[in-house]
Parts: sequence; C-alpha cells; structure tokens
Amino acid sequence: MAKEQLNVLKALDVAKTQWYHFTTIIIAGMGFFTDAYDLFCISVVTKLLGRIYYTSSNPTEPGSLPINVSAAVSGVALCGALAGQLFFGWLGDKMGRKSVYGITLLLMTTCSIASGLSFGSTPKGVMTTLCFFRFWLGFGIGGDYPLSAIIMSEYANKKTRGSFIATVFAMQGIGILTGGTVALIVSSAFENRYNPPSFEQDHEGSLTPEADYIWRVVLIFGAIPAAMTYYWRMQIPETARYTALVAKNAKKAAEDMSKVLQLELEGEEDKLKRIVQDDGNTFGLFSAQFARKYGLRLLGTTSTWFLLDIAFYSQNLFQSNIFSSIGWLPDASKMSAIREVYMVARAQTLIALCGTVPGYWFTVAFIDVIGRFTIQMMGFFFMTVFMFAIAIPYEHWQQRANRVGFIIMYGLTFFFANFGPNATTFVVPAEIFPGRLRSTCHGISAAAGKAGAVVGAYGFLYASQEKDPAKRNAGYPAGIGKKNSLIVLAVINFLGMVFTLLLPEPKGLSLEEAAGELIPNDSDKDDDYASKA
Repeated sequence: MAKEQLNVLKALDVAKTQWYHFTTIIIAGMGFFTDAYDLFCISVVTKLLGRIYYTSSNPTEPGSLPINVSAAVSGVALCGALAGQLFFGWLGDKMGRKSVYGITLLLMTTCSIASGLSFGSTPKGVMTTLCFFRFWLGFGIGGDYPLSAIIMSEYANKKTRGSFIATVFAMQGIGILTGGTVALIVSSAFENRYNPPSFEQDHEGSLTPEADYIWRVVLIFGAIPAAMTYYWRMQIPETARYTALVAKNAKKAAEDMSKVLQLELEGEEDKLKRIVQDDGNTFGLFSAQFARKYGLRLLGTTSTWFLLDIAFYSQNLFQSNIFSSIGWLPDASKMSAIREVYMVARAQTLIALCGTVPGYWFTVAFIDVIGRFTIQMMGFFFMTVFMFAIAIPYEHWQQRANRVGFIIMYGLTFFFANFGPNATTFVVPAEIFPGRLRSTCHGISAAAGKAGAVVGAYGFLYASQEKDPAKRNAGYPAGIGKKNSLIVLAVINFLGMVFTLLLPEPKGLSLEEAAGELIPNDSDKDDDYASKA
C-alpha cells in the first residue's frame, strides 16, 4: 500500500467544482442518454411492429410478434451490451479511457440510425436486419457503461464524486422519458394526419401504411444528441489517473491537468517510481492476490447488479403488457395501430416522469450525504416491500376502482430502484477497484447486470404468461402468471439486500483510498491543495 499520492491526483481530489466537471458530465451524460433511449424505446413500438408485419390477411385480432421474434427484438441489444461491456471495459484499461471512448459513440450513432432503416422484402427479413443492427447498437452501448463511469470518477473530486457519477447515470432517466415523449409526439402527429379507425371498426383501415414510419423515426431520433457531442468527446484529455498510474507518465498527466485545472503542476516522475515500488500491486485479474483482496468486492458488485437488472429490465421492457392486464390500456382491438403506440407511450412516460426520473435525482442529491451503501440497501428494501404489496393482492389491483393505486405502487418501485441500486450499482464499481483494473471490473460488473437484464427480458416474457389460454399472448406457453412472477421479482430484490453487505463505503475517500491502494492522507495537506485548485 502506497504512503504518498501524486500532487496531480491530490489536486483533482480536492478541486472545487469547476466548469470542466460540468462539461465532463454533459459529454458522458449525452452518451448515456442515447444508451437509455435506445435500450428502452423499443418497448414502445414492439406492439406496432407486430401489427405491421404479423397481421394475417383476414385477421380476427390485431397482429402481434411471434414469441421468438418478440424475445429477440426485446433482448438482442442487451446481449450486445453484455459483450460490449466486457470488451470495451478490458480495452479501457489497455488502451486508455479516451482512446476507445469515441469508438463507442460512433458505433451507437451509426447503429441507431441503421436500426431505423432496417429493410427486407419479408417480415422475417426486416426483423433479422433490425436485430442485427440492435445487437451492434447494444455492443456500443455496453462500452459506454464502464468508460463513462470511469472517466467521470477519475475527473471528479472526492467530495462530490458520487453525485457527479450519479448525474451521468441520471441521464438514463432523461433518455427513457424522452423515448416516450418522442413516441407521443410522432404518433400524435400521424394520428392527426391520417385519423385511422379502430381495429374492430375497420381492421384494414386501422393499420395505415404510413405507420411503418413511426417506429423508424422513434429509433433514429436517439442518435441525434449523441452525435452532437462527438467532437467534445474527442477533445477531452485522457484521465490523469490512467496516464500516471497505468501508463506511468506522470509528466503528461501533470501537463494535461494543468490545462484542465488552470493550475501549475509538476510531473513528479521520481515520486511515481516510489509509489509504484511501495504499492507493489502488479497482480492481474485472474490471480490469487486479486481474489483475496478484491474477490468479495467483485462478487458484491456483480451479484447486486445482476439481481437488480432482472427486476428492473423485466418491469421496463414489459410495462405495456402489465398495463394491459390491469386495464390501464384499452383492448388492442379497440384502438388503431397508431393509437396503440400513443397509449403505450403515454403510460410509460407517466411512470418515467412520476417515478423513474425523480428517483435518479434523489440519488444525485443524497449519495454524498448518506452514502452509497445506505441508498442501495434502502432501495432494495423498498423495492421488495412494494413488489410484494403489488403481487400478493394482485387481483385487488386489477379492479377498475383500484387501478390508480396500482400505478402509484408500481411507480414507487421504480422510484426506489433509481433512488437505490439502479444508480449505486453503476457508481460503486467505478470507485473500489485499482486503477489498472478499474474499467475491466466495472465492465464485468455491468455485464453481470446485463446478464440479469437478459434473464429479466426473456424470462419474464415467458414466466408472466397466465395458465388460462384466454389470458395468454398468442403462441406463448403457459407460465407462472404475472402475480407469481412479481413475487419472484420481490424475492430477487431481497437477495440484492443480502449481497449489498459485501460492499465497502467509498464516500469521501479518494479513488486510491477506496481501492485500498493508499493510506488516507492528512486533511491539512488536502486543504492546501483545495485553496489552490
């Protein structure tokens, strides 16, 4: 364990909040906005895809995606994200955070546009093309997870680091909200222009050919904010912690941060050599030393993110199914294809606005006050409570008079997911691992989360099907039903509380202290740098 710290890192740790902090938040946050928009907007248009491409010639009910196609469309981007998190997380420690940061943004922007331009002469061809591009879209999104978190953590000061990383992550909520809003605007414009009848009034007229443009516009829009930040993403300097501690170039780190902090800093090459010698930690990820020192931490970050995302993504991706089952959405036959998009988008936007988005900003406000551990434990606890409260009296919530209560309870589970583990599982892995493995460990943790998301997306799709064939989606086998599925999700949230006990509290510590690489410094020395930075 090192006994001293480079002055450039100390200056970053104690720097007052400055303009470069906000520019870093915006640069990283816009990428994350696109991440969330692209991952979640698909749930708004899946019913429309079913109507457009899978309505029979003489339909008795609106078309819907076959079970395998629905699972692929909903989950393929999550599979891509899992692969991208592992690959780009590893690459971020090998090549540097900035070096691969632009690649992920280009990949996301290109594939977001390509997804909306999916082509094919048959429904199978269109869906295959869409899934292909959404896999690579997910691959780019996956890379943005570790890189955005690590760049923000390594640029932030130790006093408000949690809030800064959480603010980047809060752009997920804005992305989800924007996805619903864009779908509302586009569907409203098309409905006002073409005014189609409901399916039961005229099954052919209810699906206007122009409806095919709606899902394409919704998917393409997500590329715009990310593309606008590409230039600034390329201008941001490599983080000082990577340059100094991983690339072993203290002089370059000091030069870069002197410009950022507008402060004279020396290279301290000799001091870096002493720190490396004192530290002595050169072990790799798959070593016994890593397992002894960081194994439980990695188990804690991976397991909690895995468990959280099973619940979070299963709820998010299949909100429309749940809303339909309680009658908050009219029967599909009573709506046109365009009207169905509007109603699904309205329901998801209301949940995002009232439950999802506020939770993120509560985390931003309190994460550096009460700490990551407390917020994560509290979030898992209330998610468990509200999920049980929804699931056990599920028949009660299906009655028309109680539907408002259901929406409130359902919204509260999202509030405490985001004022809770959905944010902290993103923040903590960026703080508690050594710099040379920080991006890799965050990528592994995030990939475990996406594995949970895949379980939630695919598993919940099948498990939530009712035993009564009349209440099941066409073509789906019997599952355990929505009520029992929600009980399973409640148990999963409880297990998240248990595994949270494996995690340390990094609040108020430098990254090196939080990772156990540095003996805590004297606060008087910190104050000296704070007065200059």
